[in-house]
Amino acid sequence: MREKAITGSASLRSIRNASYPAGAAERDRWILALRGVREAVDPSRPVAFFVEDERAESGEIISVATIFLTNRECPWRCLMCDLWRHTLTETVPAGAIAAQIAYALERLPAARQIKLYNSGSFFDPGAIPTRDLPAIARLLRGFDRVIVESHPSLIKPHALAFREQIDGTLEVAIGLETAHPEILARLNKRMTLEQFAQAAALLREHGVALRTFILVKPPFLDEAGALYWAQRSLDFAADSGATASTLIPTRPGNGALEILEASGEFSPPHLATLEAALAYGITQKRGRVFADLWDLARFSKCPACFPGREARLREMNLHQLVPEPIGCECCGL
Repeated sequence: MREKAITGSASLRSIRNASYPAGAAERDRWILALRGVREAVDPSRPVAFFVEDERAESGEIISVATIFLTNRECPWRCLMCDLWRHTLTETVPAGAIAAQIAYALERLPAARQIKLYNSGSFFDPGAIPTRDLPAIARLLRGFDRVIVESHPSLIKPHALAFREQIDGTLEVAIGLETAHPEILARLNKRMTLEQFAQAAALLREHGVALRTFILVKPPFLDEAGALYWAQRSLDFAADSGATASTLIPTRPGNGALEILEASGEFSPPHLATLEAALAYGITQKRGRVFADLWDLARFSKCPACFPGREARLREMNLHQLVPEPIGCECCGL
């Protein structure tokens, strides 16, 4: 179905031609108006699932099962988000989330850890019905670590009781996005650095591990600023107690970013910026730092050296070491 925030071609043209709004409600309307088509998804099946290798906190390379759950869309309208494409407009029926997990686990090879990602917040009862948590926990028996994601405003003591229902360690991933306070506010995430730090402290108090997601070159930054603020964001995450951080190159594709790109307020990061940010994080030795490699080719301008640079990033992710840079006669990098 197509979003119905704005109707009529004239209204949509006015939105496209308007500057990014200053107010939160106006930003919501602007972002929603620029969306494309929501994909059809089945509430009884996960969006995707797979097993991949990851370096654990112990230093071992272990198998991690990742399940992208189908559920209701997140209530926040972040400027850069495209995860709404594979969500529902209503809360799933009782038992649907557990059924999705069971469906994936029946088809996946054995894994040590599991990530339950859901295009929103695990502790949002509109996305993951609270009454289903005991059944979900039973399906997670045997995993060393269970990793879920949440907006910091939903990290409350009663939500973290889920830690007592599972066998392994609970880890919560929070999208820090950036430590640049003004740009964080402009991303429309409805979160401050202080709120992030408070949520991180609550996790520590309850013995829950923290993982962060950090955008490399969010809107409103140039390339030099992108690297600087990726580094500062890694520092802020480590100061907050994060044991793992994932650097995500900001990708267009949600409608809003294309408008900002046309106005010169956004452009995707160079692959070299992601490489430099990852190298910085690894050399600080303040927790594991990973680069998100999905759709990585879009950030490369040189097909000659891209395979080697992608392999180098993969090696850095797994071994947390910084190999010699890839030299390329074609692009000079």
